[in-house]
Parts: sequence; structure tokens; C-alpha cells
Amino acid sequence: MSKSYDVAVIGGGAIGTAVAFHLTRLGAGRVALFERQQIANGTTAQSSGLLRAHYSVPANMALAKASLEMFEGFGEMIGDEEASAGFIRCGYIIVAPEGESSQAVRGAIAHQAGIGIEARLIDRAEALELHPWLNLDDIDAIGYEPGAGFADPYLTASWFARAAKRAGADIRQGVSVEGLLMDGNRVTGLKTSEGDVQAGAVVAAMNVWSHDLTRWTGVTLPMSITRHDVLAFEVDEPYTPRFPILKDLASPSLLYTRSTSGSQILVGTGDEGVETDSTETVDADIPLDWIVEQGEALAHRMPKFEEARFVTSWSGLYDTTPDWNPVLGPLPGIEGLNVAFGLSGHGFKLSPMIGRLLAQAALGLPTDQPLEPYRFSRFAEGQPLRGTYGAGAVS
Repeated sequence: MSKSYDVAVIGGGAIGTAVAFHLTRLGAGRVALFERQQIANGTTAQSSGLLRAHYSVPANMALAKASLEMFEGFGEMIGDEEASAGFIRCGYIIVAPEGESSQAVRGAIAHQAGIGIEARLIDRAEALELHPWLNLDDIDAIGYEPGAGFADPYLTASWFARAAKRAGADIRQGVSVEGLLMDGNRVTGLKTSEGDVQAGAVVAAMNVWSHDLTRWTGVTLPMSITRHDVLAFEVDEPYTPRFPILKDLASPSLLYTRSTSGSQILVGTGDEGVETDSTETVDADIPLDWIVEQGEALAHRMPKFEEARFVTSWSGLYDTTPDWNPVLGPLPGIEGLNVAFGLSGHGFKLSPMIGRLLAQAALGLPTDQPLEPYRFSRFAEGQPLRGTYGAGAVS
């Protein structure tokens, strides 16, 4: 006899675990989460963990604002004073050269302030007080968000899963979902490596494995997989969390940086990455000339890194949509299924609120914020969710 649940969640990353957690808080009844490996073992583990509300897409700003508030009050939200997402509030500086990107920063900061996010334009003098290592000679606009920072993706997903389990959810690790049970066009459960499971509703938060949904439903997803590499450098003087996160729109690959390991700088890119057909999350062979190129861009913005030592690197995968924004909610023609795919590098920072919205949608409840901007049909309608920063994970 197969097991039966009110709601089943596929995927044990930051979003899937957040969905399971919020389902238990919303009184969903019998909840199960199925993860093919271990909690936070997939793309969540590769995240740089940045938390910011700076976006040019208004819907993203609202989601990020709510999620950042959840990260700030993580223990209270979880209901356990020991619960921690490892949140470090260090602030976020975004710099842009003269031209379109400068205007985009100015517009985004104005919109942020208009919806109650603490953010403002600052001059070079204040920027150098906050981050004295910066070279700002070629910069026209500087935005600052003091409430931003970074957190630990593994801790976050683990606490979501732990809290959901304490509330009665069945967290099934090492169990693969192999298909959907259907009655006509309605999802009624899952086919798993341990047998069939009945479910009144299903939420799929499968990241780069979301293409399996096409095989299961016949609905082609507007999604590609892109690889993004992250580097770490160091110099003799420690690079600590007293320095804000930096986003450099003047650099060729739209670099971002933050402190890591207490003394090193983490460097990632905000460009479109390298498209791949593989869902394997093992580290790629990163070309040496690319490492040198990013090191030179870093040294231009922070001259102290002219003699930097390369420390390590890793590769991560994004599930990317054509407009670099997620699809959240139902698939057309499929009842009983809500999805989160195409997070395009935003997943971790938006996970607490996306988890709540998808839990509400699965239960047929009004959502705290509209999912309509993230609807699947926007691509066919010619209404992509494109911000003023264009393609890439800034959005």
C-alpha cells in the first residue's frame, strides 16, 4: 500500500525545504519532502550566499525585501532561538560607470527607497569610508544598501528541514522521484525509488533537474542550465566582513565580491555564464586565462589585489530562463502541481518568501505577494520579466 500525503515536495534545496517548512506552519496536514541525495547537497551548496534587495525588477525587490526580513529574524521565524542561517550583515555597494548602467542603479535605488528598503545613493567619500580598498576613478553612480549581507545556504536549508520535521513533515533523503502519478491532467502523487506515493498536491523545486518535468508532463520548460565559476583570492592583509559586498557593473563580467573564510575575498561573475547540458555539479576545469582575467578586474577595482594569490575555485549551476527570472506557480494544463524553476541565480536569497508563496499556492490560499509576474505563460505572451540591468543575475 502506498503512503499518502496532503502535499509532497520534490527537492531538498533552500526552496524545497522552505516550502516544506511553511506548509507545516500553514497547517497543511501530512507533508513529505523527497530529496534524491541529502538536504542542501545540490546547487544550494554551491551558492555564494549573497542576500540583497537590490534589483531592477519591482517584483524581485518585494520578494527580496520580505526574504531579507525573514533571514534577519530567522530564529524567531523557525521558532527556535538556536536556529541560525549564519547571516552576516555587511552591506552592499553597487558601482556603475557613466551611461545606461548608471541610470539603472539610480532608478533601482529610487524604487527600493519607495517601497521601504533602506537604500540610497552615496558619494565617493562615503563609499571609501565604507570600503577604503576601492578605486572609484571610473565610477559615476554608487548605490548602498546597508541591510544586505550573506548567509550560509547549508545551514539555512538544514534548519528549514529540521523545523519541518519537528512539525511532523516526513523528510525523505536518498529517495529519487521518478515520475508523477496522474488522473487525466491532474497530479495525484509521485513515483519514487521506494514506490508510489499519493499526494493531494505536489510542489516541484528541482532546480537544474526541472527538465524531468517535461518528460513527466509533456510541457516543455523555457529553461537552460548555465555554469558559473567562483574564485577566491588573498593578500597579506585580511579581507574581512567589515567590507561590504561589492557589485561592479563597470567590470567586463559584472563581478561581485564578498569576504570568505575570514581573510579571503570571494569573486563571482554576474554575466550569462556558460551553457551546459549537464546537471553534474562537480567542479569544472576553469581556464587559467579566465582566472587571470577576473584577477585583473578585481585588481583594477581594488589595487591591493595586484599581487593577489589565487586560493581556490568552484563551479555552480543555474537553472536559467530567457529573462533570467524564475517561473513560480502552476504549469499550464496540469492541475495539482506548483513549480519553482529557472531561479537564475536568485534562488537562495529569495528562498524564504518563495517557500511561503508556493506553500500558500499549494494549499489554495491567497498568496502574500502575487505570483502573476512569475507565471509560466509570460514568455509565450511576449511579456518577459526583464529589468533595466538586462540578462544576467543582477535583474
